[in-house]
Amino acid sequence: MKLSKRLTQLLDKIPPGSRLADIGSDHALLPVAAVESGAAIQAIAGEVNPGPYEAALKQVMESGMKDVISVRRGDGLDVLSAGEADVITVAGMGGGLITSILNRGIDKLAGVRRLVLQPNVGEDILRKWLYSHHWVLVEEFILEEDGKIYEVLVAEPAEATELTNEQVYTERVIGDSGVRLSTNWLLRMGPWLTQSPNSVFHDKWSSEMEKMDHILQSLSRSDLTTAADKASEIQSDIAFIQEVLACLPKDKL
Repeated sequence: MKLSKRLTQLLDKIPPGSRLADIGSDHALLPVAAVESGAAIQAIAGEVNPGPYEAALKQVMESGMKDVISVRRGDGLDVLSAGEADVITVAGMGGGLITSILNRGIDKLAGVRRLVLQPNVGEDILRKWLYSHHWVLVEEFILEEDGKIYEVLVAEPAEATELTNEQVYTERVIGDSGVRLSTNWLLRMGPWLTQSPNSVFHDKWSSEMEKMDHILQSLSRSDLTTAADKASEIQSDIAFIQEVLACLPKDKL
């Protein structure tokens, strides 16, 4: 089965022999590929919408894997019982929605040893949730596919890894110019991405600055004091991001 670059990145982060739950599974491509490759010995494909749910059922039937892949219709982690999965993947949603799914099903995370998450937007929201709920971000990746930029976050329970959140998010100085990345900025930009930046990372933050510029233009047409304060904050953020990008190489892998 030919997977997209994005799904291949998720598949690569599923440890061999896992019991996988893929939430928002769409056509169940990831569970099927995971079982085929040996990354998963069994899988659950969860989907809340009827169309994708039917597509997932069809995909699993055609793959001949209905005995090891269970396709279930339900909202988020409602499709799981506690202890059924040790790896959970959630991809193709906003970071806010993914955190909502994790919050509502937090009791289902007992026994889960890895989360592999791919938010479309709001990566910082998800990093903050992981941090505050004692999940350690052990890896993260950024990639471009079909003109879109994706980030993949890999997290493990704090008690299951020697790495600590304090180590991951320790404030640090980058480059020779003395630019200091605070914990808040590491949560925003990515602690591992800022250590191993590439051209896609630069493209992402250049695009973010363009969005900020558009917001500034809108704020400039307002007479509200709050608008002026917000504009000042955004201008400061843009200046800082420019400094960060100037300190970081584009081609480091």
